[in-house]
Amino acid sequence: MELNVLNIEGKDTGRKVKLNKDVFGIEPNEHAIYLDVKQHLANKRQGTHKSKERAEISGSTRKIKKQKGTGTARAGSIKNPLFKGGGRVFGPTPRDYSQKINKKVKRLARKSALSIKAQQKSIVVLEDFQMDQPQTKNYIKMLGALGLADKKSILVLGELNKNVYLSSRNLKNSKVVIHSELNTYSISNAQNVILSESAIEGIESLLNR
Repeated sequence: MELNVLNIEGKDTGRKVKLNKDVFGIEPNEHAIYLDVKQHLANKRQGTHKSKERAEISGSTRKIKKQKGTGTARAGSIKNPLFKGGGRVFGPTPRDYSQKINKKVKRLARKSALSIKAQQKSIVVLEDFQMDQPQTKNYIKMLGALGLADKKSILVLGELNKNVYLSSRNLKNSKVVIHSELNTYSISNAQNVILSESAIEGIESLLNR
């Protein structure tokens, strides 16, 4: 599969890039994508939720009324879960939500997500560029030139460029990562994937192990 290389003004540079069919042209495995996305979202959960149970509530432990003869249910403590201010029954406790999947499955999931974007013609190849200083206005101008101003996009760079990252940081629908940080969730969540020329080689070497 060959794609035209565009510059930051959205114009064709006259060069073409051939994408490796073993990365961008496989038969997508949707179950692998599901497993990888599920793991990614689960690993982001902090798991710090906590509620106090009966033994952790501060208060008197005296028996608040006699056992029999009141006509109501027996109650042994003000910390009874049935009373207002009492302990919570089977409430949430801190836990680890992280999951594990095999490296081969993660690699297959990323290949599948990229192949789906290639099939949808949602991949744009951008020539390598630099920014002298962080400026969101220039980054928005670049997205507009590529026709992606109103779409959710992810820009993949070959190496870290702090100015490009800072220029996009406060944009809701745009994200910038380097090729080694690219994950299945980010690919699937974006409407369009923008690949810099240097990032393509890094992605292909990373996923063709």
